[in-house]
Amino acid sequence: MGSLAPRSYLFVPGNRPDRYAKAIAAGADAVIVDLEDAVPPDDKPSARAALAAWLSPEHPVLMRVNAAESEWFREDVALCKTQGVAGVLLPKAERVEDIRAIAEHSGTATPILPLIETARGFWNAYALAKGHKVQRFVFGSIDFQLDLGIQGEEEELLYFRSQLVLVSRVAGLEPPVDGVTTAIDDAERVRSDTLRARRLGFGAKLCIHPRQVSPVNACFEPSAEEESWAKRIMEAAEAVHGAAVSVDGKMVDRPVIARAETILTRIKQRGRR
Repeated sequence: MGSLAPRSYLFVPGNRPDRYAKAIAAGADAVIVDLEDAVPPDDKPSARAALAAWLSPEHPVLMRVNAAESEWFREDVALCKTQGVAGVLLPKAERVEDIRAIAEHSGTATPILPLIETARGFWNAYALAKGHKVQRFVFGSIDFQLDLGIQGEEEELLYFRSQLVLVSRVAGLEPPVDGVTTAIDDAERVRSDTLRARRLGFGAKLCIHPRQVSPVNACFEPSAEEESWAKRIMEAAEAVHGAAVSVDGKMVDRPVIARAETILTRIKQRGRR
């Protein structure tokens, strides 16, 4: 997955081991083998067994376990120490003790990504963020809407998305991961949803189909226009040695320079992926 935090997380159903390698090859920064929503109850034991047989450090993947209250949680968690598990997603995360249970049964450096999908999980977000091995939040926007009776993906969820970004920053986590776009064949919708997430301060997005990966990755990288702007800002600032200067009719101060530096650093890092 590289040294940079992933931009794209691609789900693959745990009961489709024939698709594991295809998901790895799809270009996502991280792949999540899903033992929860994608797997019918009767297939959960066989899906877990298929993943256990396939796991290897040669192709690390993340694993979404079943919810802590489910009958499958304990056996799912038993897989967390297996080599090849690069991270664990906890669905419907609400309690610090559930994160602790995963942390105790996972590898030393295995990150945990709590899925915020319920009102209680959102309410407890800061406490969850301080849990051992927690790396970043994932916003399960569809389940969240269901739990709160919300109808709509845009301004209806603005407050909740912004709060997750804020809590993540205060707690020192990576920027959170936004939820899925259910429109598989609508690249423009995927692009629009991803750009919204980036504007709000998210750092990544869940994908449910390989076709969504490329636009998601692209949207989390600086555009050509942003690169051009950043270069003009830095050239102007360097030319006046810290004195006041304007670019494109706008005053350039220290926060503007810092943003330009961040963009150019990101572009350099992207070249090392």
